[in-house]
Amino acid sequence: MKIENIDDLQVLLHAARGGSLSAAARALNITPAAASATLKRLEAQLRTRLMERSTRAMRLTQPGQILVEYATRAIELLAEGEAQMDMERGALLGTIRVAAPSDLARAVLLPMFDEFLRLHPGVKLVLNVGDRVLDVLRDEVDIALRYGVLADSRLVARTLTHARTILTASPAYLKERGTPRSPMDLVDHNCIAFMRAGRPFQTWRFGRDGQWTTVRVSGDRTVDDASLAHDWAVAGAGIILKTEVELRHDLRRGTLVPLLTEWETEPYPLHALLPSGRFVPNRVRTLVDFLAERFAAM
Repeated sequence: MKIENIDDLQVLLHAARGGSLSAAARALNITPAAASATLKRLEAQLRTRLMERSTRAMRLTQPGQILVEYATRAIELLAEGEAQMDMERGALLGTIRVAAPSDLARAVLLPMFDEFLRLHPGVKLVLNVGDRVLDVLRDEVDIALRYGVLADSRLVARTLTHARTILTASPAYLKERGTPRSPMDLVDHNCIAFMRAGRPFQTWRFGRDGQWTTVRVSGDRTVDDASLAHDWAVAGAGIILKTEVELRHDLRRGTLVPLLTEWETEPYPLHALLPSGRFVPNRVRTLVDFLAERFAAM
């Protein structure tokens, strides 16, 4: 039993990630027929079935799962060798795939990425923007930037900043509805909620002098894209609770006004997530270090 072409393993890996040979074909820019032929060739060489096929989906057999684990390590070792060659030449080369929240990307990250790419012209960036939390282990992602408390022990987290959330509204909204003077006043206001972990984030906490108050807010708008919540607030539709770093340009321009400034809110850490146990190329480590430096400077 011998694998004659290590590139054939890419079809198996992408089929395992995507759940189908069609997904593998799309990822590798080959035809589904070619992907199917490659998988059959692998199975013939190893004299075992690697995936169970049905009309709806595919799943790994036990031998297939074992091979995927070892193939992943093998390809990562090859990537490590290539990265070491890049380091010897003194340049960063290759693609970095990053997933990031929408508003953070638009308001903060884009100029950081622009600067990083100018410094390292051999690097290409693939940016996946959205508030849906991608699976770093399964999806084609090298780094995921995510807010909040982490629960997945399979991930390595680098804290980039402890963001401060603030309450804001537009001058037009405050002129029409008035300015809240205490957290409990928010009950009578239109508060724009966005989704966290698939649920509307409508329980807001405020502290002062060591005492914390919890307010269950409501409003006529809930959205799964934080950047749209921001746009609605700027347009005068309601009050939002978001990180100060994302709103700094609006605060400078006066398009949003800070509210209840004598009250504090819970810290909201921003992490760079990497899969534990996976080889991390030097270009990825360098980008994480770069982002940490830029957030520290802010």
